[in-house]
Amino acid sequence: MLPSFCTHSLLALSLIGRATALWKGFNLPANNPSGTCKSQEDWAHDFSVLKGLPGGFSSARLYASSDCNTLAAAVPAAIASGTKLLVGVWTEDSAHYEAEKAALVQAVQQHGTGWVVAVSVGSEDLYRGDTDAATLARQINEVRVLLCKFGACGVEVGHVDTWTAWVDPKNEDVIRASDWVGHDGYPYFEGSGIEQGYSAYEKNLQKTRDTVNRVKPGVWVWVTETGWPVSGGMLGSAVASVSNAEAYWKSVACEAFNNAHTFWYTLQDYLSSPSFGMVDKDFKPLFDLSC
Repeated sequence: MLPSFCTHSLLALSLIGRATALWKGFNLPANNPSGTCKSQEDWAHDFSVLKGLPGGFSSARLYASSDCNTLAAAVPAAIASGTKLLVGVWTEDSAHYEAEKAALVQAVQQHGTGWVVAVSVGSEDLYRGDTDAATLARQINEVRVLLCKFGACGVEVGHVDTWTAWVDPKNEDVIRASDWVGHDGYPYFEGSGIEQGYSAYEKNLQKTRDTVNRVKPGVWVWVTETGWPVSGGMLGSAVASVSNAEAYWKSVACEAFNNAHTFWYTLQDYLSSPSFGMVDKDFKPLFDLSC
């Protein structure tokens, strides 16, 4: 998890013409806050909540394909609600990776690809040091070839990681292998006060964009994780509170949704500390989410 916006917004808006729309949604785990695996009904409820929030969110990011039967349960609910999914494929360990690919193929064979936003092979693997760039690049290419084998050649495949991983020169092979790059950035975890939250977010996002543009010009950088906790401890000058989470949402989310494919962290995690969830245990927004 991790220049003025006016200037870079003009650049982003100049690029938007290549896409028909920008995806905006939330990160959704495969488990309920209690730890139980989500059923198809649970996923349907999540998607309904997303659509009912101000702005009407119709896409979501999932971390895995096989864990908790994620795709088997989530995809039918997504199709029924018109929700599109950024699919995750875990790469560690080899048995898990094979199970993830199998679950993805099964979902594509059963439901086609109309429900797919894109596929992320791995999540913050480079940040954690779980793998190396050459191995991850190979896995990205493997998943792309696998999808094409089953008639899904048009699905874009990329990777999600922290901005610190993306700007590291030793990870450039992953950028070269990716159709898109997912940027995770959390000013809170860097100890930035809420007054500097917006500028810290934008500064680090621009570092990722500059690196990607140098290594593989034309590849889009997506905002795949960012947010501010509504509760939890204090890190440096960063204070977790509902009011700060709202300030971060108003300054960052409301701009990001208009300038990049963006998936906010997170919809609900009220038992976690720090907690980044935008809704409480009854799925009621903790603050005004309008932009």
